[in-house]
Amino acid sequence: MTQTPATTATAAAPRQRPQRGPRRWWTILATLGVLGLLSRLPWLSHPTDDGTPVFDEKHYVPQSWQIVRGGIEDNPGYGLIVHPPLAKHLEALGMAVFGNNPWGWRIVVALLAVGVILLIAATARRLSGSDWVGLSAGVLALCDGILFVTGRSAMLDHFQVFFVVLAVYLLLRDHGEMERRFRRVLAEGRIGDRPLGPRLGFRWWRFAAGVALGCALAVKWSGLYYMAFFGVTVVALDWWRRRRFGVERPFLGTVGRDCLPGFASIVLAPLVVYLLSWRSWFASETGVFRHEAEAGNDQIASWGLDFLPDTWLNFIYYHVSVLGFHSELTNSNGHHHPWESKPWDWLATTRALLYHSSTTADGHRETVLLIGTPAMWWLSVPVLLWGLWRLIGRRDMRWLVPVVGYAAGFLPWLLNVDRQMYLFYATNLAPFLIIGLALCLGQVSGWSLRKTTRDVPDAAASGQVGVVGELRVLVLERTGMLVAVAYLVLVVWMFLFFLPIFTGMPITDEQWQLRIWLPGWT
Repeated sequence: MTQTPATTATAAAPRQRPQRGPRRWWTILATLGVLGLLSRLPWLSHPTDDGTPVFDEKHYVPQSWQIVRGGIEDNPGYGLIVHPPLAKHLEALGMAVFGNNPWGWRIVVALLAVGVILLIAATARRLSGSDWVGLSAGVLALCDGILFVTGRSAMLDHFQVFFVVLAVYLLLRDHGEMERRFRRVLAEGRIGDRPLGPRLGFRWWRFAAGVALGCALAVKWSGLYYMAFFGVTVVALDWWRRRRFGVERPFLGTVGRDCLPGFASIVLAPLVVYLLSWRSWFASETGVFRHEAEAGNDQIASWGLDFLPDTWLNFIYYHVSVLGFHSELTNSNGHHHPWESKPWDWLATTRALLYHSSTTADGHRETVLLIGTPAMWWLSVPVLLWGLWRLIGRRDMRWLVPVVGYAAGFLPWLLNVDRQMYLFYATNLAPFLIIGLALCLGQVSGWSLRKTTRDVPDAAASGQVGVVGELRVLVLERTGMLVAVAYLVLVVWMFLFFLPIFTGMPITDEQWQLRIWLPGWT
């Protein structure tokens, strides 16, 4: 049989599944949202330490309650307040509604934890173009022990995770919008009109991402890492896009037309948001170090910055003091904790973190232990290595998100391993591990991932697949789907198995020992 050009083109094209409308995806998101609420909200008031906060909640709950009562954290009895105020202002919203009780402490972070699940799912779907990959990411996010425990705790880390993942999602929207603008310019034959390439107009998605990064910075200073890593990545993508679309001078075009607006969105906008988060401190008379300069502080006088208003001198002194606190919180300075860990421990959560432990009247153990779901976290190194190979060796740009995001939350901590650290620092790593796992599941199952010519077998690309080849592809897809579904079932089972030690359910010592799989978990 002689093939016509039409039939040849059809045979050469990768098999594509028909596009579904958005209704299915909204149904998936709604289902994930309901499951998130059902998993995060029940028993939210448990545990407590005789009605008081547990673990490091003891630092932030009193500060949030101060904000409810007076609008400012100003009580030196709790020591130097070493983190920016935004998360505590958000926590205070829950306390304003429910009062100074566990529901008040934890309701806002629990709701944001559901938002993190939805954002992870939406990010994975946008990267892959696959509802299945988005659903897989959502299921993994629902069942991760680290996201679960920190998402039900009145600490700061999950607040920052929400804003970081929101920034990633918004930057993906910006990338998609820029791709559409370049394709339109190319289709209109205007790509070569200017050596530097087209002007792109105001990039609202990028600006919104900058606001989200500013919120992440206003929760913890580690938001700076994401500003740096994401900012460099955005500029690199701008250069890559101009080069890929055939701009005559892509580097100069990036420098001249993308760098300054990018700096304004990813650096200046976050700094403005950060300063605005301190509004109550500036407006107060009782904030920490609010009148140090007026009191004749010798350190401030030695700076030679007398031309600045006293308010700004006090603000700078506050930040210098906080920096000093963080710099001195090291093992070599005698700061040790029985549950501390180092970055290499986070890779597979080989060192746990005890949030709460008590014994009931009938001798049962109630324990909240922070660990990652093993079926997920024990695969982190292989997933990251696979992602690096896909990114560098196959130029699969989808892997930029999990690789760069994980690097931003991991690599900076290697610069000072002497610092006292804990497993909850790895909360920021969880979304990017999950997205990487979801991309792997998509590739294993072969369902609806966008395919490039690199992904198409040579026989298929040359139109020589035939019936046998089609059958082989079908069998591989079905086998891959069964493997992916079996893996998700394993993750769900494992999450339910560890749920008693994620929530502090009463269990016997024997049941506790069944769940201690590594020496570093005790």
